[in-house]
Amino acid sequence: MTATRRVLVVEDEPVINQAVSDRLAAEGYDVVRAWDGPGAVSSFESTSPDVVVLDVMLPGYDGLEVCRRIQAVRPVPVLMLTARVDEADVLVGLGVGADDYLTKPFRARELVARVNALLRRVERAAELAASPRRTAEIGGLRMDPAARRVWVDGSEVRLTPTEFDLLVCLAADPGAVVTRERLLAEVWGWNDASGTRTVDSHVKGLRAKIGSARVRTVHGVGYALEAGE
Repeated sequence: MTATRRVLVVEDEPVINQAVSDRLAAEGYDVVRAWDGPGAVSSFESTSPDVVVLDVMLPGYDGLEVCRRIQAVRPVPVLMLTARVDEADVLVGLGVGADDYLTKPFRARELVARVNALLRRVERAAELAASPRRTAEIGGLRMDPAARRVWVDGSEVRLTPTEFDLLVCLAADPGAVVTRERLLAEVWGWNDASGTRTVDSHVKGLRAKIGSARVRTVHGVGYALEAGE
């Protein structure tokens, strides 16, 4: 990293909060800590972190409400920590603005990799925003990559940063199947196939916003962007 990035760690379990904070600090991050919902929002407003590591289960109000509130202040990449394995719970988190999630228990090395990947995507988005404006249209789906805006049948839809990057990757070659492994590498910056469930969860969230018919599943392989109905 060329400049010190600030991470807000929100976790009510002291041992986990300390372990995550220490590991991120060892990786060169400036770490700010919070232990409950109100404290998280207050810390976010006062410290302007570059990325947030956010537990779902918090006192005061939960991580989903924290995510809603901080995203209303300023868009920021959020990695949610959850003890829940139900996919519906994960989709709710993605729907309120989280970009990625980790299920407890997790390895510190994996958490650091996820945080690094989130910040790399922010940097790529900034580079794209500085490039010449161009739009792409596939069926009734229109994209403006520089502005990171998407319209479906003339109506604008709001995608999370991860959903947008996923759509851009699929739209690079409409109709062609993109493997889960390639999506993990290009969107998440992972070099292994351990996060295929993450891809599937984000695809479900993307489908809910742009229309299920627009993203075709090729079982055991990956996904393809189609023109839709």
